[in-house]
Amino acid sequence: MASVLSLPFVQRGLLEVAVLAIPAGILGTWIVLRGLPFYVHATGTAAFPGLVLADGLSFSPFAGALGTAGLFALLVAILGRRERDTPIAVLLAGALAAGALLASDVFHSGARVDELLFGSLLLISGGDIAQAAGLAVAALAASAVLGPRWLARGFDENATERSRAAEAALLALTALAVVVALRAIGGLLVASLFVVPAATTRLYVRRLVPWQIATVVLAAVEGAAGIVIAVYSDAPPGATVALVTGGAFALAVAAKALGRRRVVASAAAAAAALGAAGCASVPGGNGRPVVVATTTQLADVTRAVAGKGTVDVYGVLRANTDPHDYEPRPSDVRATAAARLVLQSGDGLDAWMGKVVAEAGGHPRVLDLGARVPVRRSGDPHWWHDPGNVAAAVPIIRDALSRLSPGDTAAFRRNAAAYLRRLRALDRRISRCFARIAPARRTLVTDHDAFAYFADRYGIRIVGAVIPSQSTAGQTSAGDLAALSKTIRRLGVPAVFPETSVSARVAHALASETGARSDLRLYGDTLGPAGSPGATYLGMEATNANRMALGMTGRGCG
Repeated sequence: MASVLSLPFVQRGLLEVAVLAIPAGILGTWIVLRGLPFYVHATGTAAFPGLVLADGLSFSPFAGALGTAGLFALLVAILGRRERDTPIAVLLAGALAAGALLASDVFHSGARVDELLFGSLLLISGGDIAQAAGLAVAALAASAVLGPRWLARGFDENATERSRAAEAALLALTALAVVVALRAIGGLLVASLFVVPAATTRLYVRRLVPWQIATVVLAAVEGAAGIVIAVYSDAPPGATVALVTGGAFALAVAAKALGRRRVVASAAAAAAALGAAGCASVPGGNGRPVVVATTTQLADVTRAVAGKGTVDVYGVLRANTDPHDYEPRPSDVRATAAARLVLQSGDGLDAWMGKVVAEAGGHPRVLDLGARVPVRRSGDPHWWHDPGNVAAAVPIIRDALSRLSPGDTAAFRRNAAAYLRRLRALDRRISRCFARIAPARRTLVTDHDAFAYFADRYGIRIVGAVIPSQSTAGQTSAGDLAALSKTIRRLGVPAVFPETSVSARVAHALASETGARSDLRLYGDTLGPAGSPGATYLGMEATNANRMALGMTGRGCG
């Protein structure tokens, strides 16, 4: 436990939840008392269009979320003077629709909002803690000044205009609290901090001030427990905090109904089992230099160049994990804190890694491989689908490893040369395969636009993609699908290729509508699991080529 608490990013996360516990306890009691839990959840979710705008127009996500959350609070205050849930539901549906349209039809991008939708408690900065402290001060002051009117409003819906103004202030302050907590907990989980602890303590405490104090303490304890459990289990911290608060509420209800002794004993047994499980292992304990590679492709190539027994290569992404919407895990931050070298794919695909490096507390050398390959397409991060780019990246990785471990330079050179021979042989086989296919039949429809590099290298024509974006987090519209369906029929495209890391549901529906096949899945953003044909980079590209040829002609590459 002491080693976990000594980690800088854990300490910042613990400080953040400790500070956020103050407004969570103060405002949470008013939220429960005034019947606002649905409003809290809706406000966090309604921040979505503001986050999309911030990503698309390149301004602060906090400003975007605050703008839409503030507008949402204002409209609820105006429309919901008597019946609040109905206008909240209507406005929430409108906000979600606006966000989806902006993401799909306006910006044609994923709008990297997943971190703010689900939170990232282990990537907290000093600015986040300062915002939480300011919110705590505002919550305490507002409760002291406006609390009597909030309480009176709960008993008299026909209160004065001054009480209505106080009610609007509560809505606005709650919206601000939701936005401030977005970084830590995320918009979709914010109720776990601002509703559930207050609902839990309400089961046992009735007087307002003791209730608020108890809620502050419980929120701080639950937040801290969630962070520690997340580090031990290598789980997303925001979701873990939500599970802890929900579990504590369930235990409180059970304790009241069944008796405290039995429930407390069961909870203690579960906590002991968790402690016995220990922390997820990360590299660096054997004295070898640690290298962190963000994508599965980079990790595989780096391991091939490094060989065995020289350096510890830690891959952040797992097989079939979509890099576009990845939330870093505690083990990722711990590995980065110990790393001497970080290899990024670049071009925005793994932009989340910059925050991990900045907040991990280490001082690794960072190499952006995507910025150093010879063939680049603007805005397209999938450079590894051109084997020529990977051939150019191998010497860069070799030289970086040699700087890290000079005594193993000869081994790195041998490994890199052997890998380049295999890579160039694969490139020649794929070229011969597609050269045998008539140009008119070399047509490609995939889940999202991830194969332009591959298509350019081997003379393939990309007809379209289910998601017209380089990011899988983008959205497709009915108009896009209708146009793509017509194109597939007109050109007689024989196959639609889903990807292994993306849901194939829409691709299957499109294929069914057009008469194309959709049973041949490609490895786009990630390698496959161990034992699969795409478990290595070389296997991935060979499998993709074979399945493309099979879909185009009925015969594989052979």
